[in-house]
Amino acid sequence: MNENLIVIKAQDKFHWHDLLDLLKYRELLYFLTWRDLKVRYKQTIVGVAWVLFQPLISMVIFTIFFGNFAKLPTDGAPYPIFVFIGLLFWQFFSSSLADISNCLINNQHIITKVYFPRIILPLSLILTRFVDFLVALVILLVLMIYYGIVPSLTGVLVFPFLCFVSALASLGLGLFFASLNVRYRDVRFILPFFIQMLMFVTPVVYSSSIIGRHSWLLAINPLAGVIKTARSEFLHSYSTNWLQFSLSALACVLICLIGWWQFRKAERYCVDNL
Repeated sequence: MNENLIVIKAQDKFHWHDLLDLLKYRELLYFLTWRDLKVRYKQTIVGVAWVLFQPLISMVIFTIFFGNFAKLPTDGAPYPIFVFIGLLFWQFFSSSLADISNCLINNQHIITKVYFPRIILPLSLILTRFVDFLVALVILLVLMIYYGIVPSLTGVLVFPFLCFVSALASLGLGLFFASLNVRYRDVRFILPFFIQMLMFVTPVVYSSSIIGRHSWLLAINPLAGVIKTARSEFLHSYSTNWLQFSLSALACVLICLIGWWQFRKAERYCVDNL
């Protein structure tokens, strides 16, 4: 019997050495993130332009139909910058969610050959999409200069936290769907419809004020508090509802914990199912 045999077994519960593993494999996290960025931008015709083009065109279309024709309320803010703030966070959330949900399936050639903490895969995708988010942020800065809007100091300080909460929401839901996707491959077909429906219950193209006194129900949506807080702090159109944002942030943390727990359970059988 080989006395040097090492058995690698996924743990059922959280251990502090899980965090140490992330530090140990931080170079792999960097490599995977850099690989995805190179694939996305290197030797492409549109490259960075597509990251700017997609939200810009969406903003123009929504402005024409919902801002000019439907006359949706924007709480006194110009509709183009109003909707672009919503699109900025929504596209970061939805694209990260879609990528993470398929991370185990798309990287099965790596997972089945070598061991590493599987959580590195979704984390690298979050970082990649965050780079896209920063690139698209240039359009927001241009719009704010054009309309002469200066964000509040609180808005500048809370902005990184808004990004972090959005990342937690996409990570938690993505981990949950990734664990299901290993066993049930039709999840990848259901997910786009789920994301599309989720957009309609998120105040991306409309103001939550149109719901009236029932607008507090949007706090159940983890991204609603993020978008509303960003608009209030950047556009000064209404006072920030910190209670609703706190509920949304708490919901994001809870979703992330549930998704991580489900993802860790899936690690035990993902190699066999892949």
